[in-house]
Amino acid sequence: MRAMPANKKKKSSKEQRRSVSRKAKPHFGPDGAGEKQKSSSACPIVGIGGSAGGFEAAMEFLRHLPQKTGMAYVIVQHLDPHHASRLSNLLGKVTAMPVSEVTRTTTPKPNAVYVQPPNKCVIAKNGALTLVRREERLNVAIDHFFESLAEECGSRAIGVVLSGTGSDGTAGLRAIKAAGGLTFAQSEESAKFDAMPRSAIRAGFVDLVLPPGEIARE
Repeated sequence: MRAMPANKKKKSSKEQRRSVSRKAKPHFGPDGAGEKQKSSSACPIVGIGGSAGGFEAAMEFLRHLPQKTGMAYVIVQHLDPHHASRLSNLLGKVTAMPVSEVTRTTTPKPNAVYVQPPNKCVIAKNGALTLVRREERLNVAIDHFFESLAEECGSRAIGVVLSGTGSDGTAGLRAIKAAGGLTFAQSEESAKFDAMPRSAIRAGFVDLVLPPGEIARE
């Protein structure tokens, strides 16, 4: 996953690749190259948020994701708080990387995928993924994680907003972008529900807009 130079001319929707930031961001590979490094984690962390339609988008993302990127991937999906989640089992069917649910305190490892359990929020703090109680009636778990990721990782933070309703993730991408990190949103035409990515795109906090499979290949 690396940033591409911003284009001066707007491309057609058929090309499905467009940069919406004013300037391109640096490449964030396994060496963690970036300007404002402040992370205590052992590897770069990619935060991926989705709601309605986000599960299918996350599956497509993982199908196209190289297995050896040196990064950890944390998927924050809006889940039913009253039912056990099979998210890790289902996502594990489309990737060779290990997929596990975050426990009370989990140290992220490179080339691994993590998901949050129902009715909990995940934050990045002191080199670990930590579960906290969900307090708000409105589910803003994606914003919480992205904001903590920006604080923890600085310019090494990467945030991806996938399909969903509402605007969760917009404030989080703002924090990541302000920290010098890299931000993506699923293209509206490829999203089953486009409200979440559209909110982030129109707010101006997204560097690259692509279908999930192309985000994975960046």
